[in-house]
Amino acid sequence: MSSHDRSRLSFKVGYALRHPGRVLPYARRRSRDALLSMKSPDHVSYYRAVMKSDSSRSQEGAVGSHSHTSWLELGQLQFDYLTGHGLQPGDRMLEIGCGNLRAGRLFIDYLDPGHYYGIDISPDILVAAQQTIAEYGLQGKLPHLSVVTDLRLEFLPADRFTVVHAHSVFSHSPIGVIDECLAHVGRVMTRDGIFDFTFDRTDGTEHQVLREDFYYRTETLLELAAKHGLNAQFMTDWEELPHEQSKIRVTRRS
Repeated sequence: MSSHDRSRLSFKVGYALRHPGRVLPYARRRSRDALLSMKSPDHVSYYRAVMKSDSSRSQEGAVGSHSHTSWLELGQLQFDYLTGHGLQPGDRMLEIGCGNLRAGRLFIDYLDPGHYYGIDISPDILVAAQQTIAEYGLQGKLPHLSVVTDLRLEFLPADRFTVVHAHSVFSHSPIGVIDECLAHVGRVMTRDGIFDFTFDRTDGTEHQVLREDFYYRTETLLELAAKHGLNAQFMTDWEELPHEQSKIRVTRRS
């Protein structure tokens, strides 16, 4: 969580002075993102291009892991949290933004065959996900992987998933994308299902950096869920874990 507005020039100057070695990589990223932005009319196509660029250099880096060790650790963190909250092998999971199965490989192995469904906007990262399935010998678990262009979830059946999971998705999403997801996710959840998502939290001004990193107030997302007839709660126990993002859990109203 942060109260800093990373989009402000004063923050950028101060950050550059504290971390001079990161100035050149930031400048390169800004130039690349500006070019991709000109070629992409909407956020999904823009971020798909970002993922294509990132995954060409590092599949694990494309999902936000700076090393294989951190990739393993963050996947384990997500898995341990949900199993600690009662995830069972018989549950049916939808993972939004499954990436290259950083956590998905653990969920696939744990859940009954055919009970894991992963979606992502990036075809390139789903190719990497297929490689992860082969590398970890998970073919027999029959995981489903689908590329999507939005989060309306129209191709999925109603009342299907007991657990919906989105890690580091809304942290890269403008409010319109989040609103779209919350407007439709309740349809695919079972009556007692849960939807856990992480986000970059700020207590200050909501802002974005390079159209890639979005910072929201907790109240904004709680109110957005309520607008779509969903209950939402801030998960305080997640705050105790070694992760920079915060988590909200959404359930259907009875």
